[in-house]
Amino acid sequence: MLIRKLFKFENAHVVRGCSTARCKYNIHGHSYKVEVILEAHALDRGQMVYDFGLLKLSVKELIDSFDHAITLWNGDDPEYLAAMKSHSRRWVELPVSPSAEQYARVIFLMTDLVLKATLMHNGEADVRVHSVIVHETETGYAQAFRDDLDNPRMGLLDPSQFRFSDGVRSSWQRPDLWEALVSGERLDNPCEIVE
Repeated sequence: MLIRKLFKFENAHVVRGCSTARCKYNIHGHSYKVEVILEAHALDRGQMVYDFGLLKLSVKELIDSFDHAITLWNGDDPEYLAAMKSHSRRWVELPVSPSAEQYARVIFLMTDLVLKATLMHNGEADVRVHSVIVHETETGYAQAFRDDLDNPRMGLLDPSQFRFSDGVRSSWQRPDLWEALVSGERLDNPCEIVE
């Protein structure tokens, strides 16, 4: 069975090396819609694949890292990177260019790391990321699958090279969340979410 959770964020970027001059030479932004699609072949005690309330914790925090931020590619011009970081409180630096395709891979990886690290307490079984769809515009999207994570023709997606500004980290419940995930530290789902 598949379930889908929709997230949204506003973000600016430059996509170096693409064919469109406006995209590769100019900072521009989009209103992104992200569909995280999970799959499982069992249901928890609430008869759900995975409680959407649980996705509002670490997964939402990580996706929200891109909201009202600029996303940078660590292979870009060092002067540009330094200028953007000095003029923005919220930035994310990735080892891949911030195209819709790479956002789909990055968010897949983030969600996958969270699910793999999380101790489940409500009978969740074999929950995994099926795919991630990133809508960059009303008419265009990219969809990433598990095989896309380790595809060398798509660029190395090394989570240890992801960088989040202090302005992004200050919005997380745990400012060391990313380091915890990358190091393999276990996260603990709450037994109950009180909203």
